[in-house]
Amino acid sequence: MKIFGLVGWSGSGKTTLVVRLLDELIGRGYTVSTMKHTHHNFDMDTPGKDSYEHRMAGAHEVLVTSTRRWALMHELRDEAEPDMETHIARMTPVDLLLIEGFKTYRHDKIEVHRPSVGKPFLYEEDPTVAALASDEPLEGVKIPVLDLNDAAAIADFIIAHQKMTAGIGPTPEGGIRQ
Repeated sequence: MKIFGLVGWSGSGKTTLVVRLLDELIGRGYTVSTMKHTHHNFDMDTPGKDSYEHRMAGAHEVLVTSTRRWALMHELRDEAEPDMETHIARMTPVDLLLIEGFKTYRHDKIEVHRPSVGKPFLYEEDPTVAALASDEPLEGVKIPVLDLNDAAAIADFIIAHQKMTAGIGPTPEGGIRQ
């Protein structure tokens, strides 16, 4: 499974780019999953729902399942946050795992940079940043600069950088690749 990340400051457009890349890469026949890291306290559950009540009552894990999807919620309680590799090991293998966030981990990534956000470059301190994606021309940058609004070109870059071959998952028509 190939792993590639998108990093950048809040408000730079990482999530928008991930969504556009999913459409582009899946449209080309690749199987793609995502992982998002957040520094904020988040909850996917709703007060009053059975699963929420199970968690609030102290369950270590709650698995919710239906005919359309399943989700496993794991409460860390007083445990440390697992590292990225631990999370990756839980993922079903696909052609490409796109990771949003996890700035400090040493996987290859693109930095999403908007000068209007007013934040410094991350690539200058992180040699794993392989390219920048920006909505404006950037002068004096020592790595490739891609047009943030051109998801096809960014997908081309990721595919070439990761040396990805044709997708290994199901074909768009529902068949299996040999």
